[in-house]
Amino acid sequence: MSERRNGWPTLVHEDMAAMVGYVNRVVQVAGKYTLDEPFEVGWGNVVLDVTPRGLRTPTFRRRGVTFAVHYRLLDGDMVVEADAGSRTVPLSDGSVAAFYAAFRDAAAELGITRPRTSLICEIPDCEPTFEDDHVERAWDPGVARLMWQALNLAAGGLETWQAPFLGHRPRVGVMWGGFDLSATRHRARPTEPPPDRPAFMQNAQLREYVAVGFSFGDATAPGAGMYAYIWPQPDGLDGRSWGVDGAVWNPDAGLVLLPWDRLGETADPHQAIVTFGDAVYDAAVGLSGWPSDLIGPRVDGWYMSRTRPDAVRGLRP
Repeated sequence: MSERRNGWPTLVHEDMAAMVGYVNRVVQVAGKYTLDEPFEVGWGNVVLDVTPRGLRTPTFRRRGVTFAVHYRLLDGDMVVEADAGSRTVPLSDGSVAAFYAAFRDAAAELGITRPRTSLICEIPDCEPTFEDDHVERAWDPGVARLMWQALNLAAGGLETWQAPFLGHRPRVGVMWGGFDLSATRHRARPTEPPPDRPAFMQNAQLREYVAVGFSFGDATAPGAGMYAYIWPQPDGLDGRSWGVDGAVWNPDAGLVLLPWDRLGETADPHQAIVTFGDAVYDAAVGLSGWPSDLIGPRVDGWYMSRTRPDAVRGLRP
C-alpha cells in the first residue's frame, strides 16, 4: 500500500480484503437501526455518513432515548452516543460475535434495545448471523486509515457532484449491506422491478434513478473504483464517452466503471469524479429522457450569498 505523489492512495485488494470484510460486518450491527426509520426513496434512510474519523449512523430518536453510533476507523473503536451518556466498544481484535455481544451490553446500559435482527446481509458465503461468526479477526490500523481515506476522498467528489441536483437526492453515504459509497438522483417516474429479486432490491427500483458511487471491489471484481448505472438501463450505453480517461461501460456488470488507479492519474481526481458523474447524468438525459433542467448552478455558498438572483438565474451548470 502506498500513495502517489499527489497524495492519492493506492488500494490493493489482497491487502485490504480481510479488513473490508470485517468492517462490512460490524457496521451492519448499528446499521440495522436505520431500517426502523421512515423509508426514503432509494433506501436513503440507511446510509452511514463518512465522518472525520470513520462512519456514523444518523441520529435515532426513540421513545425514551436519542442516540447515534460512530464507527471510528481511525481510533479502532465504536462509540455509542446517547442523551444518557456514551459507551465505547473496541473494534481492535476478536470476532464479530464478540463485538456484537459487547455492543448489546453497551447499548443496554444506555437504555437502547438491541437491533431487531442480527442477520448478516449481502455478503456471499458468510455466517447467517452476528452470533454465528466466531472467526478471530485482527485489526490493521494502516488499512483502516486507508479505507477511511478512500471513502473520504470519494465522498468529497460525490457530494460536489450531487449538490446542484434539484430533484430528490438522499445524502451521500455508505450502504452498510453492500458496503459501497452511494450517491443517487431520483425522479418520480415509476418502473417495473424484476420479480426474481429480493424485496429490498425491488423496492429500491420502484422509481427511476441514476447512481454514482465507490466500491472497494470483491473477490469476483477485485479492483476498487467508481461505478455508475442508470435504472432502468437504457440502450445505447456502449461506445459513449464517460468524461474521464479509463472510464468504460462494462455490459456484463451493467456498470460504468472508473478504476481507482486511473482516477488517481488525473490532474484533479476530485473534479474527475464530478466530471464522471456529469457524463453519466448526460447519458440519462440523452438516452432515458431525464430532464436537463434539474441541475442548478455549481458554485459555492459565498458566491450565492453575494450574487443578485437575476445573475444566478443566468448561470449554466
